[in-house]
Amino acid sequence: MGEDIVQGTVDPDEFYVHKATYEAGFRAVLRRRIGSKRQKLVCIAATAAEPERTTSNVETPAEDRARACISDDQVLTIARMSLAIERHFTTRAGSPVPMDIEWAQDGAGGPIFIVQARPETVASRKPLIVDTIDEYRFLKEPGTALLTGRAIGSKIASGKARLVRGTGDLQAFVPGEILVADMTSPDWEPVMKTAGGIVTNRGGRTCHAAIVARELGIPAVIGTENATTLLTPGQEVTLSCAHGETGTVYGGAVPFDVQHVKVGNLPPAPTKVMLTIGDPEIAFATSFIPNDGVGLARMEFIVSNDIKIHPMALVHPERITDPEVRDRILALTASFAKPSDYFVQKLSEGVGTIAAAFYPKPVIVRMSDFKTNEYATLLGGDAFEPVESNPMLGLRGASRYTHPLYAEGFALECAAMRRVRGEMGFTNVVLMIPFCRRVDEAKRVIDRMAELGLRRGENGLEIYVMCEIPNNVIQIDAFAQYFDGFSIGSNDLTQLVLGVDRDSDLVAFDYDERDPGMLEMLRLAIVGSKRNHRHVGICGQAPSDYPDMAAYLVGLGIDSISLNPDTVVKTRLQLAK
Repeated sequence: MGEDIVQGTVDPDEFYVHKATYEAGFRAVLRRRIGSKRQKLVCIAATAAEPERTTSNVETPAEDRARACISDDQVLTIARMSLAIERHFTTRAGSPVPMDIEWAQDGAGGPIFIVQARPETVASRKPLIVDTIDEYRFLKEPGTALLTGRAIGSKIASGKARLVRGTGDLQAFVPGEILVADMTSPDWEPVMKTAGGIVTNRGGRTCHAAIVARELGIPAVIGTENATTLLTPGQEVTLSCAHGETGTVYGGAVPFDVQHVKVGNLPPAPTKVMLTIGDPEIAFATSFIPNDGVGLARMEFIVSNDIKIHPMALVHPERITDPEVRDRILALTASFAKPSDYFVQKLSEGVGTIAAAFYPKPVIVRMSDFKTNEYATLLGGDAFEPVESNPMLGLRGASRYTHPLYAEGFALECAAMRRVRGEMGFTNVVLMIPFCRRVDEAKRVIDRMAELGLRRGENGLEIYVMCEIPNNVIQIDAFAQYFDGFSIGSNDLTQLVLGVDRDSDLVAFDYDERDPGMLEMLRLAIVGSKRNHRHVGICGQAPSDYPDMAAYLVGLGIDSISLNPDTVVKTRLQLAK
């Protein structure tokens, strides 16, 4: 029964459906999060001694906590009903009314009923066009993370922890303190309005603490499970909700900065300004920064943070000999028909979330570019990765995709991207191949992708290549026969043009993207792309770090510059000058 969710006493499952692609005919869950669901409210059967049926909270069995409470078909049924209800409550101006809808399933396997629908009055009243962007950033490393939970808001706050176990503790509360409690109560709201932030043991996004924190505009970390045990009264802590859906409580007062930028005052940029992003959790918040799409979506972040398992370990689990690793993989993939389905679903939902956040703007997704030493750190990775003396120049990027050591893993990546574009409907996704050394290698990869259902030009599919090896520039006319665009990777290109290991502190003084030789390589890459009528952008670090580099690229007529989110506003202002 739903009372626990309404009251916010449990952390429920969450499912997202993208409205625009759903209405275009695509039927897929965008992303999901399995909540802890520690307890559930159930009916107690009537007996002769107790003829009146009642309800009781009971502990949810571990196997039920680990699995989704409803199926994808049920999620999509609820989405269909929700859209129908929203359209029914259309304003006189013809706009659908955002609705807050409650539903119930009639017993195990029974039909779904709508039990309540009323206008939503909080989130829908926020302006769709952000007038001011508040950028919260730590000024140094945040230090020791004490707790994590669900992030409410996108701010950072520091203060002394005030443990509140009941109304009696509120009298001593000092404005600006961090309120720490098992859960909050409506009668605490006068004090909560003075809090610097909120931390709770229990609750999900719909709990009282989360609702109040949103309305007050203060950060809250919800559902940490043991905040009242680990934090001590008067302890200095810092709450960070500035990095996606996971909120973190750090020990001590960590210095941070906030910049208030008026978006409406930004002048137009002389080239397309795109974003570099890897974390799906921050995609929707980041999409409100003025942008022309995503110039680089890093697949590696999703693999390492959300999937955690080496793809070949999912194709060949029998080759995993470590029992502890085998158990961890089994736990993560238990609810899937076969282990490889886990990889395809998680990767497609991660990429799909980024694509949805910026839809219908282009989102350029780079296929995996781990080095062998990085792949080896994934669960099961050491069973499939060779030890190389120089991984930076070893088996990475395009060379892996048709290599026997990884070809089956690349097939999973392609299956996920096929699902993103075909089943989920995100045809705004452009695919990009990294570290493609030779023209013959380009042909092999393009042919293999076509065999795997990702044929260039089919259903509008564009495939770009990273221009990050001198040979990409020297033979740009030949590479242009196989790719629709080039994205200059200035980090690796600088390393290879200057012969400097960018991972070595000993020679870091020689690593400079503004070296005359590098500037000439950039010029040749842009001119060559234009000559072949191909898109050319840059997704390296240089334009974010050096305004003069960004100006140089614009002067050459580059089509787009991809920037880190925290440098977009500053760089746009400089470009406009």
